[in-house]
Amino acid sequence: MTQRISKSQHAKMQNPILQFFKFFYLNFRIIKIVAGGHGGTR
Repeated sequence: MTQRISKSQHAKMQNPILQFFKFFYLNFRIIKIVAGGHGGTR
């Protein structure tokens, strides 16, 4: 499976800030879902 990766996609993959932002966004979504499911634990 030799898949050609474009330069822009490769740059996005190598970008640590973008990786961190994506990770933070996913965590935020999970926290929101968990908090909403538990009725917002205070």
